[in-house]
Amino acid sequence: MSRLLNGASAVGFDLDGTLIDSAPDIAASANAMLETLGLPTLPEARFPALIGDGVDQLVRRALTESAGKAPDAGQQAWAHEHYRTLYGARLFERSRVYPGVAAGLRALREAGVRLCCVTNKAHEFVEPMLAAAGLLALFEFSLSPQHDGERKPSPVMLLSACARLERGPAEFVYVGDSRTDILAARAAHCGAIAVDYGYQRDALAELKPDATIGSLVELTAR
Repeated sequence: MSRLLNGASAVGFDLDGTLIDSAPDIAASANAMLETLGLPTLPEARFPALIGDGVDQLVRRALTESAGKAPDAGQQAWAHEHYRTLYGARLFERSRVYPGVAAGLRALREAGVRLCCVTNKAHEFVEPMLAAAGLLALFEFSLSPQHDGERKPSPVMLLSACARLERGPAEFVYVGDSRTDILAARAAHCGAIAVDYGYQRDALAELKPDATIGSLVELTAR
């Protein structure tokens, strides 16, 4: 098995920025929400920096940046629900699977490695997106936070994944593109691998992941 996995027999993956470039559809949905409120839209290029901490934070950041001030509770609640409706209707219109993802996942499965997706993305979006991308069947399961205390960088979901896979943290590697991914892996005492093409690649070097890769196919390289 790959030297990068260091003997691990199970791998978990972040979703946005790691498996799928979802920023275009997130941006379109958030900008449609802002337009409904009569607020200025944001450049699509701004959205990768807003992604990663769940829907509520994404909406709050978009509203604050657009309006120049934080939303009140009523506006936040309405915008949150409206965004979810808009995004649910366009999960995989302009999003794309990153090069090497499908091939890398298939190679891992063929090598007997167990795979799961562990993401801060809301549960209602995860499996429909993976299905639309043609990736759902490659994973045994997906995990999303049920409440804020489970959200990465908390290790809760990674430890839950280990338990479901009947693997200890030393037998599990987590792959992601953001600070929260690497911090969650460290907190769970499992392996931490970063991809260099995601949304927060400039912030990862200082965290010293176990490895940084440019494609998931590298995970099976000997």
